[in-house]
Amino acid sequence: MQRRELLALLGGAAVFPLAARAQGLREGPRRLGVLSISAAGEPVVEARPAALSEALAALGWEEGGNLRTEWRNGGSDTTLIARFADELVALAPDVLLAIGTPCVAELKQRTATIPIVFTVVTDPVGQGLVHGLSRPGGNVTGFTDYDGPMAGKWLGMLTQVTPPASRVTAIYNPATAPFADLMLRALEASAASLAVTLRQAPVADGPAIAATVASLAMERNAALLVLPDFFTFSNRASILAAAAKAGVPAVYWSRAFVDDGGLMSYGTDSNDLLRRAAGYIDRILKGAKAGELPVQNPTKFELAINLKTARALGVTIGPSLLATADEVIE
Repeated sequence: MQRRELLALLGGAAVFPLAARAQGLREGPRRLGVLSISAAGEPVVEARPAALSEALAALGWEEGGNLRTEWRNGGSDTTLIARFADELVALAPDVLLAIGTPCVAELKQRTATIPIVFTVVTDPVGQGLVHGLSRPGGNVTGFTDYDGPMAGKWLGMLTQVTPPASRVTAIYNPATAPFADLMLRALEASAASLAVTLRQAPVADGPAIAATVASLAMERNAALLVLPDFFTFSNRASILAAAAKAGVPAVYWSRAFVDDGGLMSYGTDSNDLLRRAAGYIDRILKGAKAGELPVQNPTKFELAINLKTARALGVTIGPSLLATADEVIE
């Protein structure tokens, strides 16, 4: 090799890392930061890291190899979520994954440049997280956990219990569920066709939950409907205890409630959302812009029924509903 060729080769090698940095490419393993609203140790949460890791591995991203992931679990504590958002943004990862609305909101406040992919988020346009579904714009995109027909499904499930519900109370926390109106409108529309009287019951703490649910014990054919929200999730022990004490059937939005003794639930498969999010993470790591990837609605749902709870309440689950259940707890 002539001296001139050798100098050119060495010069090119020296310039390559600079060129890579100029194009925004990280040398070595790529980094992913994950901020989840749930608490570590929750059964519904325990499977999430494996589900995400497996989906990313199928796309060529091996944890400990060409990818490093930092997880933070906020435990529905907004102060802790904010602190973890600071930590993750300070690490300057290539991509951020936000599981739950408060996590997206906190990360979005801290960076307009690091791409953010979200899951388990309701009405991202109404909450101002993205500009639109087809072209979200900015640095945020992801996968929602709600679509319109879900609300009617919740209400319809309560009419397929014997005795069927004719008065349904929907509980939620307006402070932490700004999207509740979207669901309540859909519920009102379904209530008319199902001959059900719907009552809204905003709650903000444990005593309000207990008082609201206790009042249903004195009503005939009353039932409880718990709207999606990290407040209802973190207070599910109180909600489940109150429903059991009042002896009223209830439908929930997360299978975690049924695993803990709730009657039945219908909602999105959060692990499926994570697997779909892995596809967006892969595309972003390969150069796609988050704001140009459309926000997608859920496509996979799961219905869970706890027959042990049904027997304790003295109710019977309709055969057609039972036949469509993804999981039945005996």
